Amino acid sequence: MRKAVRIGMAALSAATVLAGSATAQAATGPDRHSGPTGGHYANVFEEAGYSHHAVKRKIDAAWNQLFHGNPGTAPDYFDGQSIYYQVSPDMGYVTDVANHDVRTEGIGYAMMIAVQLGKKHEFDSLWNFAKTNMQLQSGPTKYFFAWHTRTDGSIIDPGIAPDGDQWIAAALTFAAGRWGNGQGKYAYGPEAKQILHAMWHNADTGGVNMFDSKAYLPTFSPPGVNDWSDASYALPAFYRVFAKADPDDAKLWGKAVAAGEKMLQVAHNPTTGLSPCYSNFDGTPHRAFWEFPPSDESYSITFQEDAWRVIANANLDASWWGVQPWQTQFSNTLENFFIGQGVNSYVSRYQLNGTPLVGGQNTYEPKHAEGLVAMNSTSAITSTNPKRLEFVKDFWNTPVPSGRARYYDGMLYLLGMLYDSGNFRMYGPVNGVWSHSAK
Repeated sequence: MRKAVRIGMAALSAATVLAGSATAQAATGPDRHSGPTGGHYANVFEEAGYSHHAVKRKIDAAWNQLFHGNPGTAPDYFDGQSIYYQVSPDMGYVTDVANHDVRTEGIGYAMMIAVQLGKKHEFDSLWNFAKTNMQLQSGPTKYFFAWHTRTDGSIIDPGIAPDGDQWIAAALTFAAGRWGNGQGKYAYGPEAKQILHAMWHNADTGGVNMFDSKAYLPTFSPPGVNDWSDASYALPAFYRVFAKADPDDAKLWGKAVAAGEKMLQVAHNPTTGLSPCYSNFDGTPHRAFWEFPPSDESYSITFQEDAWRVIANANLDASWWGVQPWQTQFSNTLENFFIGQGVNSYVSRYQLNGTPLVGGQNTYEPKHAEGLVAMNSTSAITSTNPKRLEFVKDFWNTPVPSGRARYYDGMLYLLGMLYDSGNFRMYGPVNGVWSHSAK
């Protein structure tokens, strides 16, 4: 959940946080990988003429800068490069530099990036922070994660942002597939399954589910805001994996696949391809009740940071599980709009009809924001537009984010590098069996 200002959910949640700790146990065994339907990951960097070695150097440089670069100067660290901070030998976090907090969204992204790149130490350190400080161990949202904490781990708001929880669960699933399970909290597969089970079954014991029982979509922020959603929370590519990792609920995950794909298909404007940040379960824009006075430029009903991710969610689904006509239509529509705006110069926030916003949530972010450039480049995975690779080249020529806005844009930048290079891969169960094949 990417808002600088969000309704406080503390009064709506009775959840508490676990403060315990455990000793890290190294999981052993070879990397284990399973390929997508068709056995081939889309690689639009290769299509655009970039060599394997050039791509690897670029990904390595982005990782080194964002995870091990200059941390910046205290107290605000705005002049730095890194978003990852190691606070003890076995614990680390990524921080939203501009807001000086830790968010489940960022933890989930960073864990996923770490498992994709084989960075086990950073993965375990991030998971240790999330498990120790963010995961709730009682109350209606048991086993979910408080959406943001201070950098010392103390909870700011125990409300839930389902995007982060889903990314954490997916990253744990892939860690089990790639490295095998360790001991205690480092038994990645059982930890993932516990989270996945809670998403559908907390209500069985008087709690609150993460997924709506009729819409089969994640709600916006359980327990208090659970009658609408966010289109960028729809992750059907993950739900197909979750159905294999959590076979007891495979039918529910199957319904979530259909609902998630439908959300991604209908949430965007049919003329521009732009999606709102918040959505009703039918994909129509949802105006958040805390945005007052209402405006045509309100975050919830416009194309801003949350909505950027809708683009990649649709195209990751296609890269892993096969391209469907609606994904191609979506990408073509979106690209045609941004070609009209100027591929190398479009701004980053719009009304859904394509009118640029006068202002934006983060005025310190570049107008041609690196995060949106990264997400737009993934449209080339499914597009048939003759200019599709221009978006890939624009991304390739975009520097790694640094400075005050480096957190969110940096996360999307590294994810975009993995999506576009075919290096965002599945490590995990295939037909209920952990794959030992390598690619």
